[in-house]
Amino acid sequence: MKNALGREIPDEILAGGKEVFQGQHHRDGYQYTKDAPRIRANVKPKGDKVLPSIRDAIIASGLKDGMTISFHHHFRDGDFVCNMVMDEIHRMGIKDLNVCASSVGKAQNSLVSCIEDGTVTGLSTSVIRDEIGEAVSKGRLKNPAYIRSHGGRVRAIETGDVHINVAFIGASTSDAYGNASGKGGKSDCGVLSYATPDSEYADYVVIITDTLVRTPNFPASILGTNVDAVVVVDKVGEQSKIATGILRLTQDTRELMIAEYAAKCMAATEYFKDGFTFQTGGGGTSLAVTRFLRPFMDAKGIKMDWAMGGITAPMVELMHEGYIRKLINDQAFDVTTVKSVHTDPNHFEITAGQYANPFNKGAFVNQLDFVILGALEIDVDFNVNVVQGSDGLLQGAPGGHVDTSAGSKCAIIVTPLIRSRIPIVRDRVTSVTTPGESIDILVTDYGVAVNPKRPDLLEALKKTDVPLCTIEELRDTAYKIVGKPKELEFDDKVVAVIEYRDGTIIDVCRKPKHLN
Repeated sequence: MKNALGREIPDEILAGGKEVFQGQHHRDGYQYTKDAPRIRANVKPKGDKVLPSIRDAIIASGLKDGMTISFHHHFRDGDFVCNMVMDEIHRMGIKDLNVCASSVGKAQNSLVSCIEDGTVTGLSTSVIRDEIGEAVSKGRLKNPAYIRSHGGRVRAIETGDVHINVAFIGASTSDAYGNASGKGGKSDCGVLSYATPDSEYADYVVIITDTLVRTPNFPASILGTNVDAVVVVDKVGEQSKIATGILRLTQDTRELMIAEYAAKCMAATEYFKDGFTFQTGGGGTSLAVTRFLRPFMDAKGIKMDWAMGGITAPMVELMHEGYIRKLINDQAFDVTTVKSVHTDPNHFEITAGQYANPFNKGAFVNQLDFVILGALEIDVDFNVNVVQGSDGLLQGAPGGHVDTSAGSKCAIIVTPLIRSRIPIVRDRVTSVTTPGESIDILVTDYGVAVNPKRPDLLEALKKTDVPLCTIEELRDTAYKIVGKPKELEFDDKVVAVIEYRDGTIIDVCRKPKHLN
């Protein structure tokens, strides 16, 4: 069956009541009963929930073949928890597990061997990269992986589309009763936003920490009332590796030019006024946009009410300089941000549900004026791919891309027109992550294209000196420089399913034939 974007979705993927994507507002007003965990009532007086080891916690949880476990990624490339848990599960011989993680990448590469030997047969994630992405792309995972946005992951957990049997939550600090935080200790990661739904909906919740503190550990990101067990290990993560390769302050003249164009686009709109709200991605060009906002804000004498998202050092600096009134944080992207969320009174942690869940009574993404995002590919209908490389390999992250673009008043994609001699603007993207109806402006080094559905923005930008053109002209320029890309050939085997944030299927990823 074809969805609203004309992408073919196999019938077997739709079995069990799944729907094809029918537009970003298809499920507005949808009503549902929230899923519920199986609660083991703890009514007897007990001083603590500390167990001697991860193995003891796994045994106490009753984990069995075929169940679902979960992890979060706030330690990013410095995470130790996933590997420690999976090593123990492997030794215990538990098989056929589904892993529901907020992200998988370099730090979780031990999952590859677990996929190959059948310990892990299912995967649900908001980010998939590195060796795990390659393994899934090659069809080594028994069942198709499910790729969801950050908001879509919370929605899937709350609705019961994904029911977590055991959640393993790495925490910088915890008390003996399970009140846990991303702050303090040996491995300070700042916040634990993406682990909140896991703690609320999993049947059994295990806190793994390297720093046990006196009770109560308040304010707590994870409430002890939702926690079954606490395990103390030598170290849960490496703080220095929280900042990853995508988080860089660019000095590239091309990227800086794109960033300046984007800032000019923002400043030209009616939304650029005192109290505007803003989020940017972690790529070099996206981060550079913040550099160019200062003079435009100075010229109008305005400030941001709040900036949100994976917070970075440039955002913290803008707040310290008085340009941003508040920071709203669901992920700390660097050590500067980790320190700020401790000490700055106007820097606040929110849950993943507050951030982006489309099935609550109003996530913060719905209050965004602007969001700056990247792209692996974008087509002439403004559909964006941030999951699958032009070589067919899974290497990207929906993250908050889908959520913020749907919720914001002005979603801006910043990208070079050509990357490594590959045209980024093309007739058709390899797979769709974010529908074109959610994207308003495309900014490249060869020009700026406005989605035809936004004539108001086009009129505003005509009053600036940004080089306007159509997206078709950008595609033609890219093809003229590097040639039209050869269409990849794929097997029939579906290796990953891309869910839109509302649970409908926006696309599937098939196994590239060159990986046979």
